[in-house]
Amino acid sequence: MYPIVRLAKEMILQSRAPRLSLFETHVSHHMCWPWDIDMWMELNNGRTLTLYDLGRIGMFIRLGMVRGLKKNRWAGTVAGSSVRYRRRVRMFDRFEMRSRIIGWDARFVYSEQSMWRGGDCTSHVLLRMAITGKDGLVPTETVSQVMLDGAKSPDLPAWVQAWAAADGQRPWPPEM
Repeated sequence: MYPIVRLAKEMILQSRAPRLSLFETHVSHHMCWPWDIDMWMELNNGRTLTLYDLGRIGMFIRLGMVRGLKKNRWAGTVAGSSVRYRRRVRMFDRFEMRSRIIGWDARFVYSEQSMWRGGDCTSHVLLRMAITGKDGLVPTETVSQVMLDGAKSPDLPAWVQAWAAADGQRPWPPEM
């Protein structure tokens, strides 16, 4: 089940938080609850992605992008992701989530998020996101003009470009 109460909490908290500049890091704090764990008594990998959703929503609220999406009747969607899990998050562990936009190309916006417990990074996700409208993908140049005052993307880091290129070579639909 989607964590609706957590979503409402994040939306209220982040709507009251100071505005972020476009490439600034959004920081939020969370806890691993009993309903977040798997049979090994640690944060379930699927729930990890759901919690990352909450971090992105908070980031988009603080960037002022949620208003722009609603105004234009656009939506954001995840078009690809790559996650690294490195440390366990156990029941009742508190952790910090960091979320930021890295940049964009002609079609997609790239973002990274990480979870931190103490000084250790527990997981990190790279996301390719798309803005969609009634006619499909909205070009990022249009998004930039309409919602970001014409901002230009910095060059994407080499590791992001390499991931995007490798993922672009995957057959679609899958050859099963």
